Amino acid sequence: MDTLALFDEREFSRWMNQAEHTLSSAQRDATEGDYGWACFKAQQAAEYAAKALLRGLGLPAFGHSVLGLVREIREQGLPVSEDIDRYARTLDQYYIPPRYPNAYPEGSPFEFYDREIAEEAVAFARAVLRTVEEARQCLR
Repeated sequence: MDTLALFDEREFSRWMNQAEHTLSSAQRDATEGDYGWACFKAQQAAEYAAKALLRGLGLPAFGHSVLGLVREIREQGLPVSEDIDRYARTLDQYYIPPRYPNAYPEGSPFEFYDREIAEEAVAFARAVLRTVEEARQCLR
Protein backbone atom coordinates (compact mmCIF):
# COMPACT_ATOMS: atom_id res chain seq x y z
CA MET A 1 0.00 0.00 0.00
CA ASP A 2 1.29 3.47 -0.86
CA THR A 3 2.17 5.32 2.37
CA LEU A 4 2.07 8.67 0.60
CA ALA A 5 -1.51 8.09 -0.55
CA LEU A 6 -2.46 7.55 3.08
CA PHE A 7 -0.53 10.53 4.41
CA ASP A 8 -2.78 13.30 5.74
CA GLU A 9 -0.98 16.40 4.48
CA ARG A 10 -3.57 18.75 5.96
CA GLU A 11 -3.17 17.35 9.48
CA PHE A 12 0.61 17.32 9.12
CA SER A 13 0.63 20.98 8.03
CA ARG A 14 -1.71 22.05 10.82
CA TRP A 15 0.63 20.67 13.48
CA MET A 16 3.86 21.60 11.70
CA ASN A 17 2.75 25.21 11.25
CA GLN A 18 2.11 25.39 14.98
CA ALA A 19 5.53 23.86 15.66
CA GLU A 20 7.22 26.51 13.52
CA HIS A 21 5.23 29.33 15.10
CA THR A 22 6.04 28.10 18.61
CA LEU A 23 9.73 27.75 17.73
CA SER A 24 9.76 31.36 16.50
CA SER A 25 8.20 32.43 19.78
CA ALA A 26 10.83 30.45 21.70
CA GLN A 27 13.58 32.21 19.74
CA ARG A 28 12.07 35.60 20.57
CA ASP A 29 11.89 34.68 24.26
CA ALA A 30 15.53 33.57 24.22
CA THR A 31 16.53 36.87 22.62
CA GLU A 32 14.48 38.93 25.08
CA GLY A 33 15.70 37.14 28.20
CA ASP A 34 12.67 34.96 28.97
CA TYR A 35 14.92 31.93 29.11
CA GLY A 36 12.68 29.53 30.99
CA TRP A 37 9.78 30.19 28.64
CA ALA A 38 12.10 29.78 25.67
CA CYS A 39 13.01 26.32 26.94
CA PHE A 40 9.40 25.32 27.52
CA LYS A 41 8.33 26.59 24.10
CA ALA A 42 11.26 24.80 22.45
CA GLN A 43 10.01 21.56 24.02
CA GLN A 44 6.50 22.30 22.80
CA ALA A 45 7.68 23.05 19.26
CA ALA A 46 9.53 19.74 19.09
CA GLU A 47 6.51 17.91 20.50
CA TYR A 48 4.18 19.48 17.92
CA ALA A 49 6.54 18.59 15.08
CA ALA A 50 6.81 14.95 16.12
CA LYS A 51 3.04 14.78 16.51
CA ALA A 52 2.65 16.36 13.07
CA LEU A 53 4.41 13.48 11.40
CA LEU A 54 2.70 10.78 13.43
CA ARG A 55 -0.74 12.31 12.92
CA GLY A 56 0.00 12.75 9.23
CA LEU A 57 0.65 9.02 9.13
CA GLY A 58 -2.72 8.46 10.79
CA LEU A 59 -1.18 7.27 14.04
CA PRO A 60 -2.18 8.30 17.53
CA ALA A 61 0.22 10.82 18.96
CA PHE A 62 -0.36 11.05 22.68
CA GLY A 63 1.76 12.23 25.55
CA HIS A 64 4.24 15.02 25.89
CA SER A 65 7.57 13.21 25.71
CA VAL A 66 9.51 14.29 22.64
CA LEU A 67 11.76 11.27 23.12
CA GLY A 68 8.78 8.90 23.15
CA LEU A 69 7.32 10.51 20.05
CA VAL A 70 10.66 10.42 18.21
CA ARG A 71 10.99 6.74 19.03
CA GLU A 72 7.53 6.15 17.57
CA ILE A 73 8.66 7.87 14.37
CA ARG A 74 11.72 5.63 14.23
CA GLU A 75 9.50 2.57 14.75
CA GLN A 76 7.72 3.53 11.52
CA GLY A 77 11.00 2.91 9.71
CA LEU A 78 11.72 6.59 9.17
CA PRO A 79 15.26 7.96 9.58
CA VAL A 80 15.97 9.58 12.93
CA SER A 81 19.59 10.05 14.01
CA GLU A 82 20.74 9.03 17.47
CA ASP A 83 21.59 12.70 18.18
CA ILE A 84 17.89 13.48 18.06
CA ASP A 85 17.32 11.16 21.03
CA ARG A 86 19.75 13.24 23.08
CA TYR A 87 18.10 16.48 21.98
CA ALA A 88 14.64 15.09 22.74
CA ARG A 89 15.76 13.85 26.17
CA THR A 90 17.07 17.32 27.00
CA LEU A 91 13.92 19.04 25.72
CA ASP A 92 11.73 16.73 27.80
CA GLN A 93 13.38 18.20 30.90
CA TYR A 94 11.79 21.54 30.00
CA TYR A 95 8.18 20.38 29.97
CA ILE A 96 7.36 21.05 33.65
CA PRO A 97 10.25 22.75 35.52
CA PRO A 98 10.25 26.11 33.66
CA ARG A 99 6.61 26.63 34.62
CA TYR A 100 6.25 25.51 38.23
CA PRO A 101 8.08 26.84 41.31
CA ASN A 102 7.61 23.53 43.13
CA ALA A 103 9.82 21.84 40.53
CA TYR A 104 12.77 23.30 42.47
CA PRO A 105 13.72 23.10 46.16
CA GLU A 106 13.71 26.90 46.39
CA GLY A 107 13.54 29.97 44.20
CA SER A 108 11.48 30.50 41.09
CA PRO A 109 11.85 28.76 37.74
CA PHE A 110 13.11 31.83 35.88
CA GLU A 111 16.20 31.85 38.13
CA PHE A 112 17.38 28.50 36.81
CA TYR A 113 17.70 29.34 33.10
CA ASP A 114 20.12 31.50 31.15
CA ARG A 115 20.81 32.49 27.56
CA GLU A 116 23.08 29.52 26.88
CA ILE A 117 20.49 27.00 28.07
CA ALA A 118 17.70 28.73 26.12
CA GLU A 119 19.74 28.92 22.91
CA GLU A 120 20.64 25.25 23.20
CA ALA A 121 16.96 24.34 23.70
CA VAL A 122 15.97 26.34 20.61
CA ALA A 123 18.75 24.70 18.58
CA PHE A 124 17.68 21.23 19.73
CA ALA A 125 14.05 21.95 18.83
CA ARG A 126 15.12 23.27 15.43
CA ALA A 127 16.98 19.98 14.85
CA VAL A 128 13.85 17.99 15.72
CA LEU A 129 11.77 20.06 13.28
CA ARG A 130 14.41 19.54 10.57
CA THR A 131 14.42 15.79 11.26
CA VAL A 132 10.63 15.65 10.95
CA GLU A 133 10.78 17.50 7.62
CA GLU A 134 13.47 15.11 6.36
CA ALA A 135 11.44 12.09 7.46
CA ARG A 136 8.42 13.57 5.70
CA GLN A 137 10.47 13.83 2.50
CA CYS A 138 11.25 10.11 2.72
CA LEU A 139 7.54 9.42 2.28
CA ARG A 140 7.47 11.12 -1.14
